[in-house]
Amino acid sequence: MRAEATDWSIQEVARLAGTTSRTLRHYDDVGLVPPSRIGANGYRYYDEAALLRLQRVLLLRELGLGIPAIADVIAGQRDDREALRRQLAQLRQEQERLARQIASVERTIETLEGGEQLMAENMFDGFDHTQYREEVEREWGAEAYATSDAWWRGLGRDGQAAFREQVAALNRDWIAAAASGIDPDSHEAHALAERHVEWLGSTPGIPRTGDAPAKEYVLGLAEMYVADPRFAANYGGATGAAFVRDALAAYAANRLS
Repeated sequence: MRAEATDWSIQEVARLAGTTSRTLRHYDDVGLVPPSRIGANGYRYYDEAALLRLQRVLLLRELGLGIPAIADVIAGQRDDREALRRQLAQLRQEQERLARQIASVERTIETLEGGEQLMAENMFDGFDHTQYREEVEREWGAEAYATSDAWWRGLGRDGQAAFREQVAALNRDWIAAAASGIDPDSHEAHALAERHVEWLGSTPGIPRTGDAPAKEYVLGLAEMYVADPRFAANYGGATGAAFVRDALAAYAANRLS
């Protein structure tokens, strides 16, 4: 115990946190975890407030966030206790996801060892949409991701399957509309854009103006569809994504405040 200590050296903090002095110096250089003081010998020292900040940083790293996203999250969280409560909730969600993955793999092993037929619907529980987590949190915050993630898990398998089919049908209709050569500001394109905005509005945790998705949010997503090839692929490529963007922009200008 070091109850009498007011601060800890960088070497002590590295040992306690299971990290390295080099990592701590990097966190200082980027302004993420500055030391509480610099000794006469040039060594960095950390007080309790710095250790608390470091704990939050390491927790966010474990949740998959990059340094820029961590900096944004911490900058927006002034209450240490409330921030830790949110991180604890996220850790519990991650714990639940890992438990589901473990149970899924265990069921697969048992099925194989028993010579039974594999059930596809039981093989992928816990393997889902979290690959976009860091991007969502960077753009709209950790709370937005946590809210939408809890909603997604609450849908259950049938609800998730229905949602995926809704998205697939919408994407197919967008691709067909773009290929038909209609104007992005046409009645047909407006109808598709309305379906798209209603789909976005069915998910929680997104920025809203009243009951509708915020105009800036819709326009930002529309630009992302074009800028990111992963999203453009949903609409048949860059040309299709540009059509979706232009149709959403026309709809937003007329219908979203």
